[in-house]
Formats: sequence, structure tokens, C-alpha cells
Amino acid sequence: MKSRISLWLCKLWLCLSCVPVLADMADINRIFRTTPQLDALEVCQGGGCAKPSLTSLTHAEWDQINRLFSPMPVDAIAERMLIAKAIARFEAIIGKKIGTSNDKAGTFKNSHYSGQQDCNDEAINTTTYMRLLVQAGLVKFHVVEDTRTRHFFFSGWPHTTAVIRQLDTQARYAVDSWFFDNGQPAMIVPFEVWKDGYIPEGSPVSR
Repeated sequence: MKSRISLWLCKLWLCLSCVPVLADMADINRIFRTTPQLDALEVCQGGGCAKPSLTSLTHAEWDQINRLFSPMPVDAIAERMLIAKAIARFEAIIGKKIGTSNDKAGTFKNSHYSGQQDCNDEAINTTTYMRLLVQAGLVKFHVVEDTRTRHFFFSGWPHTTAVIRQLDTQARYAVDSWFFDNGQPAMIVPFEVWKDGYIPEGSPVSR
């Protein structure tokens, strides 16, 4: 287990080295080890979680997300569609609280906008949001896994995503909220498709 964590941290550091901020690995590690709670929710921004923000969700705000899953999805495909919408709702609600409402798709050329998040911020936050969904019993067909990174400079620019695994088929899916502006549904695609360089049609992010 320790070797797996060390490898993951090493991979994440390689990805973070591509952005002009110094990641706080202690903050990243703490957020992943801490069980998120509605009244104590730590969210990353600033690139590589350079600026973690502690926030919370009210019962009314959580109800907005909870209602997305009523009725509950009947299969894994429907569940993934709702997860994508739930990530958008989380971002819209939390963005107003921590100043990331103006977060634009991608990372570069966005420095004149406040509250920008890179792929690492997005992946960590999306993982946190999905863990909340699992804890609430809203996600039953998938489990949340560690973040994953593609390329590592060898075949392209490094990019990180959140990941879920379907329980019956063991198929993995990337859950990527970086491709579009804050508050838009996350893109959920088979992990191997994402790993091969996937960029969704209509995304402002260029290849």
C-alpha cells in the first residue's frame, strides 16, 4: 500500500512540474486521506492545490445535488450521467463560496481570470465530490479510485483526471471536469479512451 501511494505521489509531482506553481504535497495528501464532510469540505485551486480552501454545504445546497438522484439510476450508464451533472452542481455551488466561479476550461492563457484551477485541482476536487456521493449512498454501481495522469511528457503534455470503476465489469472511466468552464458537466469516458489523448468536441482546450 505504501509503495502504491509513493508511486502515485511521484506521478502527480511529475504532472505538477508542468505548471508555474509549487504544489503543496502535504495538502494534497491530507485531502485524499481525510473523509470529506458537508460541514468541512476542503477544495483545491491555484494550480496543484496551491491554495486549498475550507468550505461547507448547507442542507439546502446538498438537497440540490441529492435531488439529481431522485429517482435513483437503474444502471451504471444512467449513474455516470448523473455523476457528471452532480459534479457541475458541486462546482456551481462551491464556486460562489471560494471564488472559482470564473474558472475557465483548460489551464493556460487564463491567468487574467480569478479563481483558476488546473487539471490537478479539478481531479482532486472531483474525487472529493464523488466520495461525498458514495458516502451518501447515491452512487452504487461504481467505486471511486485514485487520480490518474496521462503522458508524463513522453507523448504529450501531462494531464490528470479523477477515475471511477464500474463494479460489475471492472471497467474504469475518467471523470474529467477540466475541459469546460466551471459549472459544466464533467466528461465521463472509458479510461483507455481518455488515456489516448481524449479531448471532447466543443471544448475550448486545444490539442
